[in-house]
Order: sequence, then structure tokens, then C-alpha cells
Amino acid sequence: MSAQSVLAALPASHFEVTPLVIDAAGRWLGRADTARVLGGAQDSAAPVSSELRPYEVAGFDVIWPLLHGPNGEDGTVQGFLTLTGAAYVGSGVLGSAASMDKVMTKQVLASVGVPQVEYRLVTRQAWRSAPESVRIAAGSLGYPQFVKPANLGSSVGISRAAGPEDLEAALDLAFSLDRRVILEAAASHKPRELEVGILGNDAPQASPVGELRFEALFYDYTTKYTEGQASMHIPAPVPAEVAARVRELALTAFKALDCAGLARIDFFYVEETGELYLNEVNTMPGFTTTSMYPKLWEAAGLSYAELVTRLVDLAQEER
Repeated sequence: MSAQSVLAALPASHFEVTPLVIDAAGRWLGRADTARVLGGAQDSAAPVSSELRPYEVAGFDVIWPLLHGPNGEDGTVQGFLTLTGAAYVGSGVLGSAASMDKVMTKQVLASVGVPQVEYRLVTRQAWRSAPESVRIAAGSLGYPQFVKPANLGSSVGISRAAGPEDLEAALDLAFSLDRRVILEAAASHKPRELEVGILGNDAPQASPVGELRFEALFYDYTTKYTEGQASMHIPAPVPAEVAARVRELALTAFKALDCAGLARIDFFYVEETGELYLNEVNTMPGFTTTSMYPKLWEAAGLSYAELVTRLVDLAQEER
């Protein structure tokens, strides 16, 4: 959906666009099969008639990797594109990898004073060999807490453990998806969720702050992708000093992680105390015309078409 939106917005007078799909099996599809998939035929079992070799993308001026999650925004594809010599939209290897890994994100941002909730890292091996030690470490965070795979997005594999009795199932789910899991203390019973868009390379700018609202206990996969279960409010109805602090912290995080091009950075806001905690950094956020990132920049006066053109321009800047 992001790809379809970007394709529709890139002005034909400025760009000659060649869409290419990588399917669920990891095949790089040629133009005919790409057109079939982007046209709505999502049958991955359909015969592929025009498969590409990945190195064939080297001839493009700019590549926009509209890919999410592992092997998309975690530095792997970025490393491949760097080797081809092509310019590409978004963060490079370091910024992508450090932002995707929740533990590395926290370690880097702690060094520059960005506030975050308390957390513990647990490995699959530790859970298998010393489960009682893991339970003790988890208990030190208090309950409720959140159990997350370290390297996934879209709320996949995340559980809310209301008490010790929920911990085992939550860890088993997370470890079925990643060998490293992060346990996070809750910021409060239900903090407000604020988001800000960053645009630029070495001199980035921050968008207005938006708020995500929902009725669920947390922003889980179902809430995120079921229409009508969450709503965006731009600008967020928060005090001016809170919005200014969110934008300042987001810019600090973007620079510390060596991000480039774009990122959506999410925060928890505890209204009762005024505390802010950085939640996560998304280096390739959802990019449909109704996604939060484009909407944040639309509120700043930058249309969707202007935004996609600006991102292609940023990809070509030396950085």
C-alpha cells in the first residue's frame, strides 16, 4: 500500500519510475510480475515469469526500499544497496541497524540522555538454561511489563504481562520470533502515545507532534491494523513545552543513531507527572497517504507529493 501511494504521488514530469517487488519467498520480481502484484494480485503461489537477479538494481539513480521489518529496514538491504553504489532513500547501514534493534537503540540513546523506561535484555539461551534468573530479572521491573522481540516491528510478538503468571507465555511467544527479547517496565497504567516525524540528513527538521489514541490496553497488532480501533490527532493536544521537548528529543535521537532521510519517533507521555519516555525509532514508517508520518508533514504544510519528492532529493545528497 505504501508503494502504491508513492507511485501515484511521484510526478511523471520529474521521475521515470520502475517499481520492483520482492515477494514473501525472497524473489525479486521483474516488471510484469511486479505490475501483477501491485495491481492487487497477492497470490504468492502464482508462477513467476520475470524474476530478477538482485544486482540488476545497480543501474538506478535512486532506490526507495519501501520495506518494513527484518531484511527491510534493519541494515541488511541497506548494506546491499551501498555495495551497488546506488543512492537510496532513508538511513544507511548503521542508522537502520541501530534503530531496528531495540536494545541497541536504548544503549545509544542512553548515552545522550534521552529518557527511556527501565528494561532488561534476555536471550533465548538464558531462558532455557536459567529460567528462574530470568523471572527474577523480570520481577525487578515490576508489573505490568511488556515483552518484545528485540528485532521486529508492527507490534508483532509483543505481549503485556500483567503479572508473573503471564511471563512464561509472553517469553515463549517472543522467543519463537527472535533469539533476543527485551522486557520493558510500563511507563504508567496507560500513557499517552505521541509521535513526531523527522525529515533531513545532517540538518534534520521535526514535524508537529501527533497523538495516537486507542481503547486497547496497548497498541497491539490488532489495534494497529484494524480500521476504526485507533485515531490520529494532529497536532497533539499537549502543552507547548511538551511538544517542544518531544521534537527536541526526537532530533537528538535521530542524530545519535546516525539516521538519514526520514524517521518516525514515538514517545510515551505520562500526563500526571509530565514525564516523557522514548518508545521506538522507525526508519521506514508506513507511507500511505493516511499514515501518521505523511500526515504529520501535511500538518506542517508539506503535501504528500512534495514529501516524496523531497525524500528522493535527500537520497541524492552527499552524506
